[in-house]
Amino acid sequence: MKPARILIVDDDHGQRSVLESFLRGHGYDTQSAASGEAALQLLSEQDFAMMISDVRMPGLSGIETLRRVRQKNSALPVLLVTAFADIRSAVTAMRDGAVNYLAKPIDLDELITSVRIALDPGREPVSGRDQTPALPAGVVAVSPLMRAVLRDAAVIARAETRVLITGESGAGKEVVAGVIHAWSPRGTGPLVKVACAALSEHELESELFGHERDVFRAAPQRRAGRLEEAAGGTIFLDEIGDLPAAVQAKLLGLINDGVFRRLGATRDQKSDARVLVATNRDLEAEIAAGKFREDLFHRLNVMEIHVPPLRERPEDILPLATHFIAQFSRQKPRFSATVATRLARYSWPGNVRELRNAMERAALLSRGEVVLPEHLPARMLEATAGPAASESQRLDEIEREAILRALRKNNYNRTETAKELAISRRALTYKLQRLRAEGTPVDQTPTPT
Repeated sequence: MKPARILIVDDDHGQRSVLESFLRGHGYDTQSAASGEAALQLLSEQDFAMMISDVRMPGLSGIETLRRVRQKNSALPVLLVTAFADIRSAVTAMRDGAVNYLAKPIDLDELITSVRIALDPGREPVSGRDQTPALPAGVVAVSPLMRAVLRDAAVIARAETRVLITGESGAGKEVVAGVIHAWSPRGTGPLVKVACAALSEHELESELFGHERDVFRAAPQRRAGRLEEAAGGTIFLDEIGDLPAAVQAKLLGLINDGVFRRLGATRDQKSDARVLVATNRDLEAEIAAGKFREDLFHRLNVMEIHVPPLRERPEDILPLATHFIAQFSRQKPRFSATVATRLARYSWPGNVRELRNAMERAALLSRGEVVLPEHLPARMLEATAGPAASESQRLDEIEREAILRALRKNNYNRTETAKELAISRRALTYKLQRLRAEGTPVDQTPTPT
């Protein structure tokens, strides 16, 4: 049987590339169009089983394209992709025949569920290339939740799209950025990392874009910036939420036009570096507070990957601890049974970074032999001395039941469910990913209204 053919319509090359790669990996055939006009031309020439279209595009919008499609083909399933601000329009468009809509950034699990429901709810397409490559050296991921993150990373890596990596401080955002780079066609090129929070505005501008000679008293020589160093590879901007307003404007210009200018220069330079960014902040809240540009957020947030905190992926704790202790001790000390229990029970508020620091301390104090409780930080021993773990488990159960109850009440509509729970839609998506990884069914088919 020939695979179902899906037409993807989006003016953003990176977004088209991600969706094509992902759907092909799940056994579908794909073709793409950069505009509504091009899509209508392809539909007049070829047969497609489904169309997925962005709403906001130059020329014909996704909604107008849908209306024109319906004039000639009333049966073709059409799935709309929309920014949050367009959701009301997208809901209106469903009355014109869209089968569903997805909010940006796209949740790939939600996408494949919607495609399967639209095309054949009774058949699971064969997954051909949807395999996670071998992990780069030093990357440890055992938990179902982290393996799901890496499956998304494998799909996104093959495209040229920009990626926003979110998560708590120390959770491993930089590691995920490194994996995306390593698995991408740019993997043999440089991966250049810039810590945005560590530099002042002028230092950051010079670090990113470089400067001509004598621009600063302390810098008489011309200097190439990190963007130039990243040519042919990837530049990773960590803690993008700390970017000063002036640098935000210049970064937006770089993304829109593909050019930048050294400080003190009179000519622009081209950049072909892929941009990955990370933050531990809620950028939508920063936008509301006037601290982050909304247009820059939407340009950076083509695809989003959330790195869950270590407490939500306990299966990774002991493998990571073993990996770190081996790094800091040639004799590879082993953990006593009590230490292994304490490590697994601790909530790790500092995430993987805190675990790494604890293992460095343990390797030093244990002198390469058995790691005992007294070799662990005092705060860990205090936090794991009582019944805190069972209390945390009870709270997790309460949250799980509240989410499932709200999903059922709102007919599995994620936007309405998030409103019911008084959390952002993005936060709900992360919680659903965790529940799905635990085996809880959260992807029921909504009942048509």
